[in-house]
Amino acid sequence: MKKKFKIEVDCANCAAKMEEAVRKIDGVKDVSVSFMTQKMAVEADETRFDEIMQMARKACKKVEPDCEIYL
Repeated sequence: MKKKFKIEVDCANCAAKMEEAVRKIDGVKDVSVSFMTQKMAVEADETRFDEIMQMARKACKKVEPDCEIYL
């Protein structure tokens, strides 16, 4: 399953770090975070998608505490 989300990220470097952190989550097949469009695309295991997105949110907040992903 692939979904896109609106995300608030402050810089391109943080977006790259978030992408790297989310990619490490078990069940994530592909992820891209765009600073320019303020969007995040996640392809992950459909049966655990909500759980994976909660872990992705935590991973992104470790990189940038004021980051927000609109699920």
